[in-house]
Amino acid sequence: MRILLVEDELRLSNVIKKGLLEEGYAVDVAYDGEEGQYLAESEEYDLIILDIMLPKIDGLTLCRSLREKNIKTPVLMLTAKTTIEDKVAGLDSGADDYMTKPFSFLELRSRIQALIRRSKQESSPILKVDDLIVDPIKHTVTRNDKNITLTPKEFSILELLLRHKDEVVTRTMITEHAWDYNFDSMSNIVDVFVASLRRKIDKASDKKLIHTLHGVGYRLTEDI
Repeated sequence: MRILLVEDELRLSNVIKKGLLEEGYAVDVAYDGEEGQYLAESEEYDLIILDIMLPKIDGLTLCRSLREKNIKTPVLMLTAKTTIEDKVAGLDSGADDYMTKPFSFLELRSRIQALIRRSKQESSPILKVDDLIVDPIKHTVTRNDKNITLTPKEFSILELLLRHKDEVVTRTMITEHAWDYNFDSMSNIVDVFVASLRRKIDKASDKKLIHTLHGVGYRLTEDI
């Protein structure tokens, strides 16, 4: 999952980014509304965390602009303002949820998970193919009832493959999902992570789920 954080308070943005990286998210950070608008319009994100009080372009104006351009990425708005009128203004600008500062990271994480799940219209967070079961909220993976330990990047890639079950997932899709804006697209790191993921998921099972389409990408399916 890839998140855009638009927050000009350096200490807070660092804390949020660190926490999200530990949860396995790829995170791009913008420190003013102008940079945030550029990234939101030029890159694909699963969620935007947007502060209201921003230099150059404020969060309310930015959110309205994104909605006017039909960018439907879920927006979680942050602000130090606590009045009902402020919350209404945030939601009326097109935000999907609203959090007031200060807040706990645990609550932020739960809100992020709920918004992403809602945007993908999932009735259950559990992802399942054959005997492979993944819980994105608890960050657990089991196959044949055995726990599998994955790194955050491996988990992120597996989640993407599961959400696109039976479809071709290109290397570009993986890099855009699991790495930030500064990722070197010429690197072979995607192949390295997928190879490691395949060893952990498929090695002990007769039925292989992760398949390579040479020159194209990967596909997770139980039909081969």
